[in-house]
Amino acid sequence: MLKKAAKSGRVDVLYKLLAQDPHLLKDLDTILIADTPLHVAARAGKNHFAMEVASLKPSLACKLNEDGLSPMHLALRNGHNGTARGLATVDSNLIRVKGKDRITSLHLVAEIGDIDLLEEFLLACPSAIEDLTVRRETAVHVAVKHQSLQALKFLFGWLHRKNMEDVLNWKDEEGNTVLHIGVLKNDLKAVELLINNVDNHAKNGNDMTAMDIFRRQSKSQNGEMGDILRRASLVSSFLNSLIRKRDQYLGFTVASQGLEIFTVDTRSIILVVAVLIATATYQAVLSPPGGYWQDNVDEHQAGKIIMSDFESSYFALLNSSAFCASVCTIIVLVMGLPFSFFLESSTLFISCSYFVSLLNTFPSLDKTTLSLLLLIGLVLGCVHLLAFEAHRRKRQQRKLRREHRKFSGTECNGQLPASARMRIELRIDWVCCSSSSHITGLDSSCWTQTRGQSDMPRVCLEWEKSGGY
Repeated sequence: MLKKAAKSGRVDVLYKLLAQDPHLLKDLDTILIADTPLHVAARAGKNHFAMEVASLKPSLACKLNEDGLSPMHLALRNGHNGTARGLATVDSNLIRVKGKDRITSLHLVAEIGDIDLLEEFLLACPSAIEDLTVRRETAVHVAVKHQSLQALKFLFGWLHRKNMEDVLNWKDEEGNTVLHIGVLKNDLKAVELLINNVDNHAKNGNDMTAMDIFRRQSKSQNGEMGDILRRASLVSSFLNSLIRKRDQYLGFTVASQGLEIFTVDTRSIILVVAVLIATATYQAVLSPPGGYWQDNVDEHQAGKIIMSDFESSYFALLNSSAFCASVCTIIVLVMGLPFSFFLESSTLFISCSYFVSLLNTFPSLDKTTLSLLLLIGLVLGCVHLLAFEAHRRKRQQRKLRREHRKFSGTECNGQLPASARMRIELRIDWVCCSSSSHITGLDSSCWTQTRGQSDMPRVCLEWEKSGGY
């Protein structure tokens, strides 16, 4: 009788049966594996009935049936997204309930590729992104595996906004990162998206990098993918290592909104010292030690430097080394910061003018000295190229964040997106059809406020904190 009521969504029948047998739901809860009325309602898409049962007996919402599926799993597999939303409204921890093969609802949504549901689930319970299947797959692995590009883009942007990029380098049971899977699936778009943000030298359980997999499957692979992997290999590895070490040793931190900042003392001290050294070395070229001859005699001419050729060579090398080190320090400090492109362009122009002034001031340098100066100049040029590459990647990440905000609906001219409005409408509908005293509070790892009418305005606040408006 109860299952028939669940299938038809008869909430009135539910309460009549509970009045006759108050222990009806409690008895069902004693069975480890069971197809409960909540499963039946979720499978049929009966939102109100499912939410009533989940609030009356929350533990039934975590119970698995004989197929290893929870009510939320069934709702998603049968295309009843509204029911899944309703259950998540009752208790966001249901998003993390692990079914057969430890698959969560977030894994299913990543497989389906529903961007609205992904956004709602991650907004309700961000820690769900760390859940792993029995194959140690994250939701990102699942999105790449099923070639759900839109879901991958959304998750990629969300991870960057939350500063959880390390999740992209997590490996499944076979040691594959999401980049390995993208190459295995011959998914060019996914590889293009991931290549500069994942360790492309990481090896899987078969001791193979993404490039090794491409070479092994070269006959069936897209030729453009090989070009992408080759271009990224050396530069990405060095640049990522450089930025990571800078962040570690110089106190570089990332704010919750994704804005990158130094601790003021560390950054200011190093930057001031580097600028002073660069200024002093540049000035030393314009006014070399000893000055210039003021008269014309047989041994020298007016306007020529007083230092000998030997002294000039050593001075030029040591001074240029100091100038190069200070400019490189400045570039590393400002790399990735706002307006860094203009600062790096300025240091490039200053470096070029420095070497022009050096050669004009010391015209009689020997070939060995000129060769070493050329090497120093090449080092400076390479550092600038790395800085410009870092700027290009930063622009790409900002573009992905903008796309993520579009997916999330945060660019909506001061209005909540449709998905957030739907959550509010569900909340109002739920409050109208059920007593708020039945509603279960959320775990502290997700939303911490208690459910009920008083928390409805807080949906706007939570949305604003997450980057909306």
